[in-house]
Amino acid sequence: MIKSKLRTLALATVMAAGTLGAYAANPKVGGAAMFEDKNIVENAMNSKDHTTLVAAVKAAGLVETLQGKGPFTVFAPTNAAFEALPAGTVDTLLKPENKAQLTKVLTCHVVAANAMSDAIGKMIADDKGEHDVKTVGGCILKAKQDMGKITLTDETGGVATVTIADVKQSNGVIHVIDKVLLPKM
Repeated sequence: MIKSKLRTLALATVMAAGTLGAYAANPKVGGAAMFEDKNIVENAMNSKDHTTLVAAVKAAGLVETLQGKGPFTVFAPTNAAFEALPAGTVDTLLKPENKAQLTKVLTCHVVAANAMSDAIGKMIADDKGEHDVKTVGGCILKAKQDMGKITLTDETGGVATVTIADVKQSNGVIHVIDKVLLPKM
């Protein structure tokens, strides 16, 4: 009788662990929990690593768009990625007279699809190692895999690496990247 109850308890534990694995929580970003029932802007606002991105999205007037239905895939550069730009670049882009240029830069980080990393990886493999990704800003990014990580090469030759993948949102997915992707200007 005791052995039977132990087997039942062990089976229930294994089944519960399998259920938890199937519904794994989103990774934390910038020290904050990311919630699947919140949209891209709501979650990004909670990340201490994305304050510059949020400020830029506000300055470009893209908040309402990125709170919309989507689906969107956002390659989200960290504050450190923005800081790595030449001195004064961020301040210049945030000026009202440069809104069009800022919008172009930001929309080159957005794809009108819900592209999880496994789907991107499959596209890369199907295209023999490099897949063109067209953004809503009209940029073409070159997606590749390097040592198990997805990389994106922008139109200027800069390469960003996805450091945190598959952060599910109510209207798409965020992939955190370590470099700002730039369009040809």
